[in-house]
Amino acid sequence: MELDSRQTIIVGILVLFLGKFLNRKLSFLHQFNIPEPVTGGVVTSIFLGTLYFLFGVDVVFDNHYRDILLVVFFTAIGLETDIRSIIKGGRVLFLFAGLAVVYLFIQNIAGVLVAKGMGVDPNIGVLAGSASLQGGHGNIVAWAPIIESQYGVTGGMEIGMAMATFGLILGGVLGGPIAKYLIQKHDLKPSEDSEITIGKKHGETLSIDYDSMLKVILMIFLAIGMGIHLNNLAAYMGFALPLFVTCMFSGVVLASLAPVVAPKMQCPTNSPTLAITSDLSLGLFLAMAMMGLRFWEIGDQAVFILVSLAAQVVLILLFSTLVLFRVLGKNYDSAVITAGYLGSALGATPTAMANMAAVTQKFGASRIAFIVIPIVAAFIAQASNSVAIQAVLNFVN
Repeated sequence: MELDSRQTIIVGILVLFLGKFLNRKLSFLHQFNIPEPVTGGVVTSIFLGTLYFLFGVDVVFDNHYRDILLVVFFTAIGLETDIRSIIKGGRVLFLFAGLAVVYLFIQNIAGVLVAKGMGVDPNIGVLAGSASLQGGHGNIVAWAPIIESQYGVTGGMEIGMAMATFGLILGGVLGGPIAKYLIQKHDLKPSEDSEITIGKKHGETLSIDYDSMLKVILMIFLAIGMGIHLNNLAAYMGFALPLFVTCMFSGVVLASLAPVVAPKMQCPTNSPTLAITSDLSLGLFLAMAMMGLRFWEIGDQAVFILVSLAAQVVLILLFSTLVLFRVLGKNYDSAVITAGYLGSALGATPTAMANMAAVTQKFGASRIAFIVIPIVAAFIAQASNSVAIQAVLNFVN
């Protein structure tokens, strides 16, 4: 059963409402800050898997608008950020980036060790490391054929896809509870709670009008246009970057230049309209991504996948709570960043943003977290991932 783009969006909205309903009715979901799109998406994915096993019904979604929503969300992230904010978060950004790059190697080494311990080709262990968990499904599509052809392994695509799928789920489930534990254990409070920002709970006095919507739409489309041209330029120069990365960067540039070029035009940065647009794009994207997970496509390597996932989860929990949280200052911002990093290191950057949104909606805003996570998780870590993968492959072989 193939659903077109319109039908996929309808299902995605219903899935998001389902997640909101379940989080409202099941207190433990809200208590542990499980993102609503994750709740609804996982339940829907399990339901679709049941249909497949019992009746042979295979539901396939059209992901065209899902991918557009991802670009819109990260463009809004860029528009929420200016150069001064990045400079302000310079120390945290530098430390976080260094730790994230180091952990890419740790993740791959762990995957190789698990593979060797279970008698599996160690090259498969790399696909069960940062290639799938931090790289996601797209990275597996790129790396699995290379590793299979160069090193003569089989089943790499299936194992990598399964790891990416379950990692996405676990990343969305673990981030909120860990942040809550850190915040309550250390009695952490947000340093700022006055500015409207992505992921902050909006009050009843929220004001959105016709003009503000027009400005947000204008700025988003201008930034996306800049991002498309920048992406093409990067590709021409030999740097392959995801479109959402260049659009996010363009948003930062536009947010910094707009007040200078057109001082009388109020830039939508920090506006409730932009915040709502960002939250809506993220929520709907993640709901559509989660409901499309095909967890039943594990193949014959179920035991290896489950052991690898268990090892990687234990490792990231220890690293994020004992190293990352402490190095970044053991404060509220570092707790929110930890929630985000759990989402990105096991799943994807949108999962990281959803984790932080769920945490900040309950405990308060963290501007620095929403600055450093996209830059590190979506750009620095992704750019370094290929280097880490190739380095570990060279060492193993």
